[in-house]
Amino acid sequence: WEDHFYPEVIDPETGAPQADDDFGELVFTSLTKEALPIIRYRTRDLTRLLPGSARTMRRMGKITGRSDDMFIIRGVNVFPTQIEEQILKLPELAPHYQIEISREGNLDQVLINVEAAPDAQGADRDLIAYRLTGNIKDVVGISTRIVVHNEGVVPRSEGKATRVLDRRKG
Repeated sequence: WEDHFYPEVIDPETGAPQADDDFGELVFTSLTKEALPIIRYRTRDLTRLLPGSARTMRRMGKITGRSDDMFIIRGVNVFPTQIEEQILKLPELAPHYQIEISREGNLDQVLINVEAAPDAQGADRDLIAYRLTGNIKDVVGISTRIVVHNEGVVPRSEGKATRVLDRRKG
């Protein structure tokens, strides 16, 4: 597709080009005059362009999230999909969650409300929360507080669920 589009990966905040193999936002520029010209179209998809190989076209890594879903906690870029992946790895948890971000003093705090799976209602919730906290710390790099609720407690909505509540001022 490089014969029709020029792909770039940029820093979502500054717009500066990223080096190959660095994660950032995917941007396209059309090289042919089909339909309409597109110049540095920001997709909001986060990925990386893989380093060169023997292939004739460049390869793109897996899309890891969206730049407009990202939030920053204590200097770490966090995507809800990173947290969701850790929740889905634990069979004791249902796929319903909500992330609440608040600020206490100068520190950002993250509370993640999750639901126990229907067949895990009698499981040790403190142990589940401990395991999920450790997994998120290892993979994402932030400390969180986890509350495991009964089935049906985490809010749901028609269409796209509200996964992140950012209660920080400013």
